[in-house]
Amino acid sequence: MEKIYLDYAATTPVRPEVIKAMEPYWSEIFGNPSEPHGWGQQARVAIEESRNKIADFLGAKTQEIIFTSCATESINLAHKGLVEAVGNRSSVAGKPHVITSEIEHKAVLETCRHLEKSGMAEVTYLPVDKYGLVKVKDLEKAIKSNTVLVSVMYVNNEVGTIEPIAEIGQMIKVKSQKYGRKIYFHTDATQGIQYLDCHVDKLGVDLLSFTGHKFYAPKGVGVLYVRDGVPLIRQQDGGGQERDLRSGTENTPYIVGLGRAVELVGGEGKLRAIELTKLRDKLIKEILKRIPDSILTGSPDRRAPHIASFCFKGAEGEAILLRLDAEGIAASSGSACTSGSLRPSHVLLAMGIPPEVAHGSIRFSLGRKTTEEEIDYVLKVLPGVIDGIRKMAPKL
Repeated sequence: MEKIYLDYAATTPVRPEVIKAMEPYWSEIFGNPSEPHGWGQQARVAIEESRNKIADFLGAKTQEIIFTSCATESINLAHKGLVEAVGNRSSVAGKPHVITSEIEHKAVLETCRHLEKSGMAEVTYLPVDKYGLVKVKDLEKAIKSNTVLVSVMYVNNEVGTIEPIAEIGQMIKVKSQKYGRKIYFHTDATQGIQYLDCHVDKLGVDLLSFTGHKFYAPKGVGVLYVRDGVPLIRQQDGGGQERDLRSGTENTPYIVGLGRAVELVGGEGKLRAIELTKLRDKLIKEILKRIPDSILTGSPDRRAPHIASFCFKGAEGEAILLRLDAEGIAASSGSACTSGSLRPSHVLLAMGIPPEVAHGSIRFSLGRKTTEEEIDYVLKVLPGVIDGIRKMAPKL
């Protein structure tokens, strides 16, 4: 059995079709897209074609698509740019208020903490239920007269739970009407872009971020969707590219690759989701059946097609990863080494999972090359790995 990669939620290989689309823009069509001459304008045309593809995919206008380096940059621009813009206006009484959830990606959580520490905003971190779901009623109760931004991720990257984004969007719309001013809604769609409907009007979002390397485009390119009329102050000064919101010479090859990857997702996403759901469900069913004291984390039904996450009582996640890697299997753990100390996942803790259990977390994330034979191999190897680590635990 060749090595098995089941960490697609962390990053994906660049697809051959994407590489092919990018190739001419390394050395043939290499001009600076801000220049008026032919070389530059060839690059500009390619960038705008990609912008059109992404706008079509999101059901957005072309001018609402801003290219960035990654989802983290997009999130920083969305949160900091909006709070700064709204804070400079007189329509909000008091300090701007931001609402997010306790299970967001660190890109959102750390940006919100920066806004708090700098005194730019007050932030409410919503709890979630045992499945990692944000309750719309809790969110509604948290909205105040000075709330300017709500940010809830579309799919949790660790446990795969799909949040009720469209329902939240509708509620925010009603609340905005009540207060007579706009409450803006952002979602991090990074883990949902491949398999879920990301039409911005259906979701009711004003800002949406994602990165390319989660769906077979290169690392180093991302998008921020900004609905017309949303006030943002740029966070990077320079030559005024990307509607003066993200200065810096555009990365033409990567933007072209991102456009091609989005195009492929639009044509294959639904079918791929059906295929992966079958493999994911088999993996979940058999792990829970074959391994005692194994716990599925995240929602059993509101789950992204590609993510299956577990906690194994009496086994340390990092030890499981190392044993799996020795068997040729790549996965990831909810446990993380931060500042020299091992800490359980903030997502699992927010879901009410005890720290000693959360330390035994493993995420398998499937992709376009995942086969049933690979799943069968994991199911063959994993029980022995867990059993071996549990037997060693009392000696450690």
